[in-house]
Amino acid sequence: MRGDVLNLILGWTLIAFTVPLVICGVITCILDDVSIGLRAFGPAALISLSLGGAMVFFFTRTDSGERLRDVEAFVGVGLVWPISVLIGALPFWLGGVFVGPFTSGAELSDIMTGFVHSWFESMSGFTTTGATVIHASSSPMCDSTTLDCINSQHRGLLLWRSLTQWFGGMGIIMLGMMILSRVLGGGMALARAELTGPSLSRLKPKLRQTATALWGLYVTLTVLEFLLLFFVGQMGWFDAVNHALTTLPTGGFSTHDASIGFYDSVTVEAIVTVFMFLAGVNFTLLWLSRKGSISLLWKDEEFRYYSFYILIAFLLISLTLINTGHGYGESLRDGIFQVVSIATSTGYASADYMPWPVVTHVAFFILMIIGASAGSTGGGLKLLRVSLAFKIAMSELRRIAQPRKVDRIRMNNEVVEDRQIGLIVGMLFVWVILFGGASILLAIMMPDASFESIVSLVASSLGNTGPALGEYGPSNTWVGMENSGLILTSILMWFGRLELLTAVIVLHPHTWRREDKSDGEVQGVAVVKRMLQDKEELNSK
Repeated sequence: MRGDVLNLILGWTLIAFTVPLVICGVITCILDDVSIGLRAFGPAALISLSLGGAMVFFFTRTDSGERLRDVEAFVGVGLVWPISVLIGALPFWLGGVFVGPFTSGAELSDIMTGFVHSWFESMSGFTTTGATVIHASSSPMCDSTTLDCINSQHRGLLLWRSLTQWFGGMGIIMLGMMILSRVLGGGMALARAELTGPSLSRLKPKLRQTATALWGLYVTLTVLEFLLLFFVGQMGWFDAVNHALTTLPTGGFSTHDASIGFYDSVTVEAIVTVFMFLAGVNFTLLWLSRKGSISLLWKDEEFRYYSFYILIAFLLISLTLINTGHGYGESLRDGIFQVVSIATSTGYASADYMPWPVVTHVAFFILMIIGASAGSTGGGLKLLRVSLAFKIAMSELRRIAQPRKVDRIRMNNEVVEDRQIGLIVGMLFVWVILFGGASILLAIMMPDASFESIVSLVASSLGNTGPALGEYGPSNTWVGMENSGLILTSILMWFGRLELLTAVIVLHPHTWRREDKSDGEVQGVAVVKRMLQDKEELNSK
């Protein structure tokens, strides 16, 4: 691992991170109070700028940008998230969303718990999970008599909360690539680290142009949803801005405790449902079909799976609700909204689904695990990988029956390479191990919690979904968890956002092995040996 290259990646990202902090600080000064804006965002912006500047100007080399390799790209992406989360937590902690050093009469233990809550809220935001711990028992801004604790927070801080999801949705690195591609070589390595597996297509000749095209689409859809919510849905401008910022990244943070259910509006739910569905589609497909080529979408195998997957889950849950006495209109309305919300890992709620029949809970649990399309802002294992894993399993079964038959795995009529198959199998294996281990750890930390709560909390965290089942359904926050449980689930969110394998690379001891001159000599000898072997094979032919 070469520290100068890693410092260059992290440093420029932190410098760029200063911009939204300053903007939110100014907005907080205008909408709320100057002292709140300076106190909440001043230290965070100063730390981000000074730390990033020190990394770039004092701990890099003049040729660092030309020496980027895949390992530095993966580690850089992996470390950007916790560093950004740490800085992003400061406005919540210092601004009074949770108990902090400026909270009058607070004890040290309460201040430290407030920092854990701030860390969790920030991680939930940047990973677009959408679980929250804002509650009367955790926030000084509200008490047991407050009807809507989230809405009682400072508006500038609510906007920052939404922006953490908006930036996290497309990926901080994808934004940084527009800047970093001019500073660093090997920009595609950063993209592969951010989008693990067969999900990234180069839309333009240069990576910076690709990033610009994707972000242009992302911004356009965000603005379009805001306009529809404001003018058609009759939502207030502030709420419309925040929900547009948290729908496209499939984040689910709302400005009200009751989430989308607060508005009790068919129009609002319809608009949000459409944009949640679009956010769950591969953004490459959306960009390529932007000129109205809908047939291109339907030709994609994963999009067809995605559409049928949503349709089947919707019919199952709606028919179950109708069969248990719910009205037809109510069942269809709640069914389609909650299915799209959970399947895309957005996590908005239009109703409390915990009193619904248990079959709906099983369906939601499966939706949490699978998630949406690869290359989308949704979480979960992704339909592409699940469908390919199914094809691999079927291929092996056919091979048992017909050992001599050559059977290649295909997606969209293209053969899937063995390396991609290996990534998928490896990712599924890591997910199973992580899910089982985390469930056991969380059960030890929360001995009074139900089995349904434990497994759904782990699945929701790994899938970046937000609401869980049991005691942590859509009508409850996660504030009832112990600090250890909040830290564990926040780590699972990080794993889920990095799609597991990148996080494993970051944590692997071999990644951090110090390189010295002897390593370079060994690698050079290996290259020469390969060249000689290739030459001998060529001569023998």
